[in-house]
Amino acid sequence: MTNRFYVIFISAFLSLCLPCAGQQGGKITLRLMGDSTMADKDLSGGNPERGWGQRLPSHLDTSVTVCNYARNGRSTKSFIDSGLWDRVKADLKSGDCLFIQFGHNDSKSDDPERYAPAFGAYRENLKTFVGYALEKGARPVLFTPVSRRWFDKEGKLRKDCHGDYPEAVFQVAREYGVPVIDANAITQTWLESLGDEASRKYYMWIEPGTCPRHPDGLKDNTHTNVAGARRLVELLLPAIVEAVPELALHVTEYDFVVAKDGSGDFFTVQEAVNAAPDYCKQDQTTIRIREGIYNEKLTIPSNKEKLHLTGENPETTVIVWNDYALKKGSTGYEMGTSATSTVFLHANDFFAENLTFENSAGASEEIAQACAVTVNGDRVAFVNCRFIANQDTVYTFGPGQRQFFKGCYIEGTTDFIFGFSVAWFEDCVIMSKKNSYVTAASTPEGQEWGYVFRNCRLVHNENADRVYLGRPWRPYARTVFMECELGDHILKEGWHNWNKKDAEKTSFYAEYANYGPGAAAAGDRVGWAHTLSPREARKYTPEAVLGPSGDWYFKLF
Repeated sequence: MTNRFYVIFISAFLSLCLPCAGQQGGKITLRLMGDSTMADKDLSGGNPERGWGQRLPSHLDTSVTVCNYARNGRSTKSFIDSGLWDRVKADLKSGDCLFIQFGHNDSKSDDPERYAPAFGAYRENLKTFVGYALEKGARPVLFTPVSRRWFDKEGKLRKDCHGDYPEAVFQVAREYGVPVIDANAITQTWLESLGDEASRKYYMWIEPGTCPRHPDGLKDNTHTNVAGARRLVELLLPAIVEAVPELALHVTEYDFVVAKDGSGDFFTVQEAVNAAPDYCKQDQTTIRIREGIYNEKLTIPSNKEKLHLTGENPETTVIVWNDYALKKGSTGYEMGTSATSTVFLHANDFFAENLTFENSAGASEEIAQACAVTVNGDRVAFVNCRFIANQDTVYTFGPGQRQFFKGCYIEGTTDFIFGFSVAWFEDCVIMSKKNSYVTAASTPEGQEWGYVFRNCRLVHNENADRVYLGRPWRPYARTVFMECELGDHILKEGWHNWNKKDAEKTSFYAEYANYGPGAAAAGDRVGWAHTLSPREARKYTPEAVLGPSGDWYFKLF
């Protein structure tokens, strides 16, 4: 059965369709009013309960704002009497979409504060909501109440859980010519398909001693847990998009969502990584990380292949930790550089975008090295990411492994891009915060490629006015800067031999067509550095360094 059977459109309504919800600057605003099945939940005590409206933002991109006014225990009557309707009226603007779902509490005839008869106060209150929204120039969408999970002793779903209330919703929709989403029918079809036992895992069925919020356990057939709220949104979204077609371009699909506000599947990135399938050879596993500061030390093990981590905004979606080399570890000994990273990436075919990876340990002598990331995987790509630390910010760990940085921001002090891997940096901003060295490649002997920077900008703060492009951590280091803008902090010598005279013979440091005040004038660079000829420069292509066109990174150009 398709969702067309669940959404009713009246031609009179379609004739007055307006651009949805505050589409200034392409933004869409959805305002939700309803009861506990829709409401945001208190997360204290490890509460696993979620309303479907709480989950909805994680299925939409950042062009859509979801304002959820739904509250536990509310009927149409108590929603008005408690002042919540006044809040909605004060906030509602022309073009907004107003989702309205009540019924669970209106039917409680023994509760005079909430009871609203289906064809009496309930229907009249819905008419009040819809009439005001239309008068305001907003777009109301009515929902029948989601079904209760009521199975009889024979395991058959009872379909009479809301009596006349769904029909009252349809009557108001017909009278005003507005769309109605039959959430009751949608969820009943789903529950019937699962059956009694299988559907329990989506509701607040909790074993005693497993949840601090409900230490004695719980059997709740009305309210959904994290998985249930996600499933309700997945079930309702096709009908929602039919009612609000503008949303079609803004629906997102992710395997897992991480959110600090409880709107996702997990609160931490590590939980989502752990939940990803092992050794995924076919489809990529996508993890959306919603805005927030995630204070965690993240490890992506080698069995978690084909992961795609996507943040909402690199400025506001941050993974941060503060270990450092001289810090005493659990054994009582200093951690050393290799243990300091905020993120350890050991998996192949990894892609991250719109994220910040930060080590916040600081830059004092008592701290020394403190990495933001250790990249120990092949076919790894970062796009529009920020890497923030001081000494040793980005550690490209694996010999022969290929890594790609596109449109990234990388800041640090000493040797803040270092390691063994083959790495291509395209359109990146490289920020020096101290008089020191940008790179410290340790390219293995016989490895054809090391670091290549193309179309990058090298900038600095007030503490850095004497900076080298690089020095050889290992004797066969290879680093090339091509068509980059070099700031005035880059020393005319360009490169340093790390007081290793023999490294001048074995390392390969080169430039081509760089510009800006730090670019080389004739005879300025150290004598053992190279200036590529146009013919030599043509060999430095992403295809040559990272693999043939059409391979893992190419779609990112």
